[in-house]
Amino acid sequence: MSKSFSELGIAEALVQRLDAIGIHTATAVQEKVIPLVAAGKNILFQSETGTGKTFAYLLPLVQQIQEAENVRKQVQLLIVSPTLELCSQIRDQVTLCCDEKTALFVGGTPINRQIEKLKEKPVIVIGSASRLLELIHLKKLKVDGIRALVLDEADRLLTPELRDATEQLVARLPPAVQLIGNSATVSAYTKKLVTEARIKDEIELIELPAEDVLRSRIEHWALFAERRDKIDTLRSFIRAVNAQKMIVFTSRLDQVENIVAKLRYKHIDCDGLGAKADKKLRKAAWDGFKSGKSRILVTTDVAARGLDIQGVTHVVQMDLNEDKDFFIHRAGRTGRAGRKGFNCVIGDEREMQRLASFEKSLHLTVYPKMLYKGRLIAPPQQQEADR
Repeated sequence: MSKSFSELGIAEALVQRLDAIGIHTATAVQEKVIPLVAAGKNILFQSETGTGKTFAYLLPLVQQIQEAENVRKQVQLLIVSPTLELCSQIRDQVTLCCDEKTALFVGGTPINRQIEKLKEKPVIVIGSASRLLELIHLKKLKVDGIRALVLDEADRLLTPELRDATEQLVARLPPAVQLIGNSATVSAYTKKLVTEARIKDEIELIELPAEDVLRSRIEHWALFAERRDKIDTLRSFIRAVNAQKMIVFTSRLDQVENIVAKLRYKHIDCDGLGAKADKKLRKAAWDGFKSGKSRILVTTDVAARGLDIQGVTHVVQMDLNEDKDFFIHRAGRTGRAGRKGFNCVIGDEREMQRLASFEKSLHLTVYPKMLYKGRLIAPPQQQEADR
């Protein structure tokens, strides 16, 4: 039986904010993590995507801020995340649960504008490690009042490209700062770093048991198409399923614009999110999809990594990487928050063989599908087998 947030010690004002957005009981990760964060523990926790990791650390930390005296209006909570989209997503979660002044600082935006934002005295700051470090070096972001640091998507923040900035940022904070790290997957390398105390002494590792979202909440489909026919097949698929909200994945960066252009040519409204796209274009695409203005988002794995977009009913995989983690990550964008989702692979012969091997190793059931007269149906042989 799931616990209420009140049972976990969350104040009534925060509980009412959660009730207003339809969140009434805690998830497994929230039940485990909220008491530990509230007790001031340093933790690194692993839990599947869509299980409520952000609120698990955010609720007790926001409550601490609201209960503490902060006469000088100092920054008390620093949240670090690897991408603009993830930072924006966390800010949205903060806005849902409280009215504390919050600021977002990432690269690609004029730093002078961000320095002006700091003059407004935010108490919660979210951003990329490199930009936060830059603001600290300029003595514009004061760290002496910070009570807690969150490394959201810790695995990615400790990759070779981001590790130096992340470690330097941690080193600049007061020793007493509480450290919380989380990730959908915690690599052996990340565990090694924290257990060797290169990041923080006395950190507790928490691994939540798998909730088996991939099998219990997501229905998997296979739709055969030769490579040259894939976008036409995608277009027909979109019209057949009439999805409320769909993410289309491709591993090729150049294909994002190509897919978007061909769908739009056929009057299918969609947006593209490329990892190397201009930040303004990425923000516009992200905001449009999140708000429901656009119901289809075409993206790469890198651009969409870790995004928690509410209400995604369908995922389409336009190719299939040899690494099944990519398949899992993509499929996991749907079937979130207890809802049912659909994951469709549009693949050629080689990719269908690879999908069959994933089906076996992940203990999934993949249903073959075909398009017929504008409808998505089971192929005749499958219909016969089901009788």
